Amino acid sequence: MPRETREEKPLGSRAPKFVQASRPLHMSWRVGIFLVGLAIVAGGVIMLPLPGPGWLVIFGGMAVWATEFVWAQHVLRWTKRKYREGTQWVKDRRAARKERKLAQRAERQSR
Repeated sequence: MPRETREEKPLGSRAPKFVQASRPLHMSWRVGIFLVGLAIVAGGVIMLPLPGPGWLVIFGGMAVWATEFVWAQHVLRWTKRKYREGTQWVKDRRAARKERKLAQRAERQSR
């Protein structure tokens, strides 16, 4: 989907309204989200040298953190942007390689 048509969610907490209404409950919610995200990220880091989807799990933990923390939302947006740029670069390289092959084939046939 083109960037112009994609609407990014506003930054900030995605906690339910009743949780946000109570400061002690919201702080407890944030601590819980942080601990769950930390456990997931730690599991991903452990998986990096071991067999398993380490980076995928780390980004999953970041997604959990991004439900509550603005800094994690910024990191995920930056990561998604770099991923889109990388996939576009690969697509462009493939298209250029395909064009070169077609040009070479046309040149050989014209000889």
